[in-house]
Amino acid sequence: MPGAKCFLLARRVASWCDARVHRLEAVGRSLDAGRRAGTTALHGAGALVRAVRGLVDRAVDEILLGEQRVTSAAEATRLLAGEEHSDALAGDVQRVVALAVPVARRLARGARVFKFKVPWVMVASTSVSMGFAVRTGVREIQALSSLLAYRLEQSTGAPSDPELVKKLAVDLYLNPKRTPRLEDDKLRFVRLTRKWLLSGAFGRKTKKRSTRALAAAERIDTAAAASQWEALKRRNDGSPKPAP
Repeated sequence: MPGAKCFLLARRVASWCDARVHRLEAVGRSLDAGRRAGTTALHGAGALVRAVRGLVDRAVDEILLGEQRVTSAAEATRLLAGEEHSDALAGDVQRVVALAVPVARRLARGARVFKFKVPWVMVASTSVSMGFAVRTGVREIQALSSLLAYRLEQSTGAPSDPELVKKLAVDLYLNPKRTPRLEDDKLRFVRLTRKWLLSGAFGRKTKKRSTRALAAAERIDTAAAASQWEALKRRNDGSPKPAP
């Protein structure tokens, strides 16, 4: 009897070890597939990032060319809560969505969802959620840009620099808790594209982030930002510092 018990125990241990090994192998295969899918998806991401950049450029330029400005975060929040009225960017939005959906699908094919309750391959398979994410993101960027342009114009007494507005808007939108560091004029469109892609794929809400970004736009020292931006442009152009 003791021998039989030892034999059964040994079989159970061996079975448990085999199952453990199989699970680890399955996880490894899943991760490899995910990495391969991510690498494949990157081949189409360049065109997507360029499309996002073109969309944001047009969206912010449309706001800056107009005479109306958002004067407070509360006003911007009310506008975002209302209905969308402009169709001027519809073609640009559709171009971004058309490029974003295949990228999301390629990522999803090699993915194994461990942490998310909703299988995002099902969400990413439609353009509806992606279109909603992009349209919402563009409106949030426009509201943020309008508020920043207003504050820059109030503090400097001059028309706002479109590139500075875009720089501040994108940086605050991506990270509302951090004051933008104007050490370079790089616009982080790769990160913005990733944000919108994940928002559309997972159906994530962006209201909290945009609310924090608008609040940060009210706190930022726009006079100092304008001065830093001018210094950066002079440094990039190699121009001498103006006399005091």
